[in-house]
Amino acid sequence: MDLSAIQRALRERNIDAWLFYDHHHRDPISYRVLGLPENLMVTRRWYYLIPAQGEPVKLVHKIEAGHLDTLPGAKHQYAGWQELFDSLKRMLTSYRDIAMQFSPNNFVFTISMVDAGTADLIRGLGKNIVSAADLIAQFEATWTDDQIKSHFAARDSIDAITAGAFQEIGRRVRSGGTHEHEIQRWILDAFARENCITSDPPVVAVNANSGNPHYDPSADHPVPIREGDFVLLDIWAKKNTPGAVYYDITWVGIVGKSPSDHQREIFKIVSEARDIGVKTVQDAVSRHQPIAGWQVDHAVRGHINDAQYGDYFIHRTGHSIATEVHANGANMDDLEIHDERLILPNSCFSIEPGIYLPEFGVRSEVNVLVRPGSAEVTGRIQKEIVTI
Repeated sequence: MDLSAIQRALRERNIDAWLFYDHHHRDPISYRVLGLPENLMVTRRWYYLIPAQGEPVKLVHKIEAGHLDTLPGAKHQYAGWQELFDSLKRMLTSYRDIAMQFSPNNFVFTISMVDAGTADLIRGLGKNIVSAADLIAQFEATWTDDQIKSHFAARDSIDAITAGAFQEIGRRVRSGGTHEHEIQRWILDAFARENCITSDPPVVAVNANSGNPHYDPSADHPVPIREGDFVLLDIWAKKNTPGAVYYDITWVGIVGKSPSDHQREIFKIVSEARDIGVKTVQDAVSRHQPIAGWQVDHAVRGHINDAQYGDYFIHRTGHSIATEVHANGANMDDLEIHDERLILPNSCFSIEPGIYLPEFGVRSEVNVLVRPGSAEVTGRIQKEIVTI
C-alpha cells in the first residue's frame, strides 16, 4: 500500500477519507489495495480509515486484534456492538465525505461491495458516502513497470500458443479427428510448459458454439472439430509470478476451407469496429484528452449498429485487465453500464467486439495498454480469418 499516494489522490478529489471495511472476505478489493494477506480468518468486522491528511485509524475486534497490524496507523479495539458503534463514530467525527466500495444504484456492480446495512450505519452518523470507483481503478488497475513486463512476457507465450493451437487443430483433424475439449486441454498443457496460469480454462468453440460468448467445452458433451468448421479461440493467462497481469485475446479460423462470404462479412464488420475502438483511444490519449470507457464502447457499437448487427452485439466492448483478467479499472461499456470512469495511464483493457449469430459468432480481441501520451495494442492483430 502506498499511503502517501492514496492520501494525495483523496486530496485531489476533495474526499475527506477512504473507509475500508470487511467481514468474511466479502470485499476482496480491500485486501488487494491495502496489501493484506488474503488467507486471514476474518470472523469479525474490521475497519480501516485513511484520511486525506493525517494518520490512518484501525478498528478491529479484540479476538482478531492483530489482523491489521501490517498497516500503519493507530489501533482501536471493540468487543460489543455499542463499543463498535461508539468507536466508528469517534473515527469519523472529523470527516464528512467518506469514500467506500460503493456505487450508487449498484451501477458499477464490480466494485459495489458495501452492504446496505453498513451504508445505513455510516449515513446514520451523518456522513456522505461517495463511490471509491475511481480510487480503486487508480490503485488496483494501473500497472507498475514490472507488471507491464509480465504482460509482454505473457503475450509472447500466448500469441505463440494461439498460433500453435490452430496448427494442432489442423493436424488432428487430418489425422483422425479431435474435439473442442481436447484442444482446450492442449492449450492448458501449453500454459504449464510456458509457466502461465489462468483463472478459467480457454474457450474453444465450433460453429454455433462460437455464437455463445461464454461457451465452455466439456468432455461430458464432446463436440468434434471437422473439416470446414468455424472455430473461435478465446485465450487468457498470466505468468506464474507474483503480481503478474493477464494477456487476453480472441481469434477465429476455419478448418481447411475458405470462409464463406457471410463469415468474411461478419469478420470485416467486427475487425473494423475493433480498429475504431483502438483509434478512438489512441486519438484521445495522444491529444491528452480525458476519455471514459463508455465513449470507446459508443464508438465501437455505433459501427456495428450502422451495419445492422447491433442486436447481435450483446456485451460490452471491453474490460479492464490487471492481476485479475476482469479487473476494476474502466470497462469499455455503454451497454451493461454507462461507465464514466476515465481510462488512466499505465492501465490496460481489452477491445473485443463480437457479432453472435445462431450459426456462428465472431469476436476479435486485442489488449490496449495506455501510457502517458500514447496507447498501443500489445500483441498481434488478426486481419483475416485464419485458414487452419
